[in-house]
Amino acid sequence: MAVDAVLLESPTMRATVADRVEVLDRVRALQLLPDGVHLTTEGVAAYFGVGLKAVYSLVTDHRAELALNGCTVLTGERLTSFKTASGIRSRAHSPLFTRRTVLNVAMLLRDSEAARQVRCHLLDVEQGARRSAVDGTAQPVDNAPPPPAAEGGRRGCGRGGAGRSADLTIGRTVPGTVPIRPGHRRPREVRTSSGPRWSPGS
Repeated sequence: MAVDAVLLESPTMRATVADRVEVLDRVRALQLLPDGVHLTTEGVAAYFGVGLKAVYSLVTDHRAELALNGCTVLTGERLTSFKTASGIRSRAHSPLFTRRTVLNVAMLLRDSEAARQVRCHLLDVEQGARRSAVDGTAQPVDNAPPPPAAEGGRRGCGRGGAGRSADLTIGRTVPGTVPIRPGHRRPREVRTSSGPRWSPGS
């Protein structure tokens, strides 16, 4: 079985890739109407290189699915208004196709080389998207410890911040002061007639 047969046989798979209309331009240009949105049955037949009968037959066999993807048949005043705006002279109530509908036709039309190429491009794009999704789930994990704070720089709160600075100060002699040891009270200054002197703290 051909690789692209999965799209021919599986409505679920067709629905999965129904938005990938960009692959149509990889095969050939679409003959869009002046509104830049729709194609006639003749335009679809020309794109796929098949007769009108093949397109009409496909619409009959898969009407519900194609309708969900934008295929529509205008009647009455809507048809008259659309013909005037688009320059269509045909009197027949011919179906109108959007790019999404054309892509749907490509996934259903068997006897067309252009349709087969579109299906192959669809599968390539879908496979690439899945591969990218799988590759993107494995994010690198950085287990390295944070760098030490710069000397004199701003420190955060907690044990590594102000508390750590206080620990490093204890037991260090600062010029012009009396060293303070853990567990001892700071000496207090007592003034006498002979001058100031230090007495043990009480």
